[in-house]
Amino acid sequence: MNVFTSVSRSARLCLFVAMATVTLPAIAQPAPQPVVPQPQTIIPAAPQLAASSWILMDAHSGRVLAEHNADERLPPASLTKLMTAYLVERELDRGTINLSDMINISENAWRTGGSKMFIEVGDQVSVDDLLHGIIIVSGNDASVAIAEHLAGGEAPFADLMNQHATRLGMHNTNFQNATGLPGDNHYSTARDMALLSQYIINDYPEHYAIYSQRTFSFAGIDQPNRNRLLWRDPTVDGLKTGWTTEAGYGLVASAKRDDMRLVSVVMGTSSEEARAQETQKLLSYGFRFYETTKLYERGAVLATPRVWGGDINQLRVGVDEEVFMTLPRNRNEELRARLNIDSDLQAPIAVGDEIGTLEVHLGDEVVGERRLVALESVEEGGLFKRLFDQVRRFFSGLISNFTD
Repeated sequence: MNVFTSVSRSARLCLFVAMATVTLPAIAQPAPQPVVPQPQTIIPAAPQLAASSWILMDAHSGRVLAEHNADERLPPASLTKLMTAYLVERELDRGTINLSDMINISENAWRTGGSKMFIEVGDQVSVDDLLHGIIIVSGNDASVAIAEHLAGGEAPFADLMNQHATRLGMHNTNFQNATGLPGDNHYSTARDMALLSQYIINDYPEHYAIYSQRTFSFAGIDQPNRNRLLWRDPTVDGLKTGWTTEAGYGLVASAKRDDMRLVSVVMGTSSEEARAQETQKLLSYGFRFYETTKLYERGAVLATPRVWGGDINQLRVGVDEEVFMTLPRNRNEELRARLNIDSDLQAPIAVGDEIGTLEVHLGDEVVGERRLVALESVEEGGLFKRLFDQVRRFFSGLISNFTD
């Protein structure tokens, strides 16, 4: 069953689907009104940056708006700590650790070189303080301390990092430590860092506010966040900076304007100022020429197709995640949705079973695809119901073949 329908700009959309069974005539629906083309925004080429690699992605839809060498494996430096922080946030969410837990600081953590939170050997420091130290002041000592607490050491923690990188689809990333200090086989890409940032923002929003904090004070020492855009652009609210001699200067940043959130990654710039300026170019380009709209809420019912042999005759079908689309400005009214649903559904069906696909079209181009799932379960009907449906199904097939 293929159904085309108009998609409006509204955040909550309805699909009107004309469906027929063998015993009931199809109910005619008003024909869709012709689409009046809207004046289209002329979109220039994306800016070229003074960086080795970059990418600009919408945080909700995942659409990439600009990229250059986005899959080139490069040393990520302290951008590594995004994964370190993500694993802390994940364990907090699972309840295996708490923000108030106190962690003993080892000599190994204290001796770690590079940027520091300035914890001391033998101190007991809360998970909350260590998480702030990792995110805001890029503390290598804090990163090693949390790795030792969660996995017993930095090597097993790096193994965890890599397992989760694989789970998240970061196919060009390999971590050897929790800090981003140079390693022969320690690398990532702009695309993978954008993907990780997308998960940080969407999976654990209750912790995301930490990334926007401009300063952090510990042991009487005040340190600033190195992300200069937190002071320059009020819409920028995270995520992380990085630098080593080998990697150059990198910045993963996110900004939110109205209902649109973008994530930008620049790697391999020449200075702190350069990474801030190049990031600003990317963000300005994305917000100027694109917009993101939520098309469907999680659990929205998009169709109610016929089910054979079940305890009910119709199944509520929809999406199990929010559906966002990022498009050139002033073109949302041109969107159309197509439902591709199996026309021969048979019980039993469980909640979450894939029933078909939702395709979102902009003209002749498919700009988005999501799976359609059963929003309810359908048990097998009784013996009489199943036999009766077999007869109806047989004659329905005959009529379908005849009309074809």
